[in-house]
Amino acid sequence: HAGEVTVNGEIIKKTDHKINGTEQVLLNKQQILTQSVRYLMLNKPVGYVSANHDSENPTVIDLLDEINKSSLQIVGRLDKDTTGLVLITDDGEWNHKITAPASKCKKTYFVTLADPISQETVALFNQGVLLDGEKKLTAPAELELVNSYQARLTISEGKYHQVKRMFAAAGNKVIALHREKIGNLLLDSTLASGQYRSLTHQEVQGIFND
Repeated sequence: HAGEVTVNGEIIKKTDHKINGTEQVLLNKQQILTQSVRYLMLNKPVGYVSANHDSENPTVIDLLDEINKSSLQIVGRLDKDTTGLVLITDDGEWNHKITAPASKCKKTYFVTLADPISQETVALFNQGVLLDGEKKLTAPAELELVNSYQARLTISEGKYHQVKRMFAAAGNKVIALHREKIGNLLLDSTLASGQYRSLTHQEVQGIFND
C-alpha cells in the first residue's frame, strides 16, 4: 500500500495482483522474485559469438549475470562481427515462434557498405535476389537508404549470412552490420554495447508482427 512494490516497472498497491512468473518484481527497487521464465534483450558487441559455449571466442552468454545459464537459448543468432539486438530465453516455444521459417518474423538491420548503394539495389531486393549457392530467390525485402553508404534492410528470412550475401549479389560489400529490430521489438537505445535487460510482459507478447 505504500507504493514500494513494482511489477515490470508499474507500482502495484493491490495485494491481490496476479503474476505468472514472467514479471520483474521489485521491492524498493531491489529484485525479490527471479523470473521463472527469462526473456532477455542484449546489445551484442563485436567479437562475441552467438553460442552457449565456444573454445576460442567469448560468447553472448558470457555477458550475462544470470544463474543457470545452461538452460538459455539464443533467439536468432548474429555473426561474430555483427552487433545489435540479440534475444535470449529459456522459453523454447517462444524461441520457435520467432525463428521458425513459417513465422516470417521480420528483422531490421542498419548496414554500412563499402561502395555507394544504387537505386537498382532497392528494386532488386524488393523483387528478390538469387544468392550464391541457392536455387530460389529471397523473399521480397525492404531497403531504405539513409545515405549513399548506409541503409536499413528489413528481411523476413534467416538464411546463413543472408544480408552480406544479398549485398554481395548486388555487387557491394557489407563492412558493418547492426541489428536494430526483431518483429515489433526495437533494441533499447539506453543499453550500451554488452548490456542487457529483461523484457517486459508487453514486449514478450508484442514482438510478433500483426
